[in-house]
Amino acid sequence: MLAACACMGNGDFVQESMGSLIRGILNDLRTLIREEIALARVEIREQAGRAKAAALSFGIAAAALVFGGIFLLVALALGIANLLGWPAWTGFLLVALLLCVGGFVTLSSGRKQMAGVHAVPEETVTTLKENSEWIAKRLSSVRK
Repeated sequence: MLAACACMGNGDFVQESMGSLIRGILNDLRTLIREEIALARVEIREQAGRAKAAALSFGIAAAALVFGGIFLLVALALGIANLLGWPAWTGFLLVALLLCVGGFVTLSSGRKQMAGVHAVPEETVTTLKENSEWIAKRLSSVRK
């Protein structure tokens, strides 16, 4: 009889220690998840700062290239006019015409390429339809 009581006591002790062990594991898991989320937030902020600096550099470089390109076009127009002995406006007109021809060629090429672009991913839509039909069939067979 004492042995039975001792076993019951040990069983309760084992149950309490298992329960507290599981609670401890769950608490540790919650803490770990919170710390991982905090770490992810810090890393995302750091990466966002780096991305902002890179975007600023790209913006400055783009502005410098645009202004440099404009000055090169002005120099080209004045150089053509000076070389041919024409008035300055004719050099600008010639450069403008060359830019327009290049722009129209690029525009037509872009329009041709855009015709082949589909806004909706066709294969994905097809597989989604197939999956939804499969799920509907499964649900209807489960209900029967």
